[in-house]
Amino acid sequence: MRIKSLVLVLMVAPIAFLVACSGRVANPATQTQPPKNESPAEPSALPNNGFKAELTLIDPPAKLRTGQKETIRVKVKNSSDVMWWSRGARINTRPDNKFYIAAGNRWLKSDGSLLTNMDGRYGIPKDLAPGEETEVPLSITAPKEPGDYTLEIDLVQEQVAWFSEKGSPTAKTKISVVK
Repeated sequence: MRIKSLVLVLMVAPIAFLVACSGRVANPATQTQPPKNESPAEPSALPNNGFKAELTLIDPPAKLRTGQKETIRVKVKNSSDVMWWSRGARINTRPDNKFYIAAGNRWLKSDGSLLTNMDGRYGIPKDLAPGEETEVPLSITAPKEPGDYTLEIDLVQEQVAWFSEKGSPTAKTKISVVK
């Protein structure tokens, strides 16, 4: 019986030593953050420093007819130092769009007050590493009343925040709406 116990100890001791030396035991003092381009295990909100974008309207219209639907092109650049996962993570199986990143627009009256907060939305078509850019086709609908308006484009992380709420600049253009 003693020999069996000794053999068992001799077999288990090296394995226990290897496990202890492997560093798999969590030690908060030695843990590091995952690389910024590593996908989170679950879809999640961007950190505050991730809400930095450069938005550029590509050939926006100067004039639209009342109620006219138009598709505009928006160049979106990730100006943060954080990876943008278009769906909030490499894989997002949620039944809603929470954590997706999308371009959206608002219409402002000539005095700068809000006319329409929810007009068009279009998700970014791919994940964007810091400094990368993509183009988004955004469908807009001109206001129903003639006048001079400002079309404002922003990014949103769905059900989290608009990028402008976190200090990121929007893209704006003046559009005259006629009958």
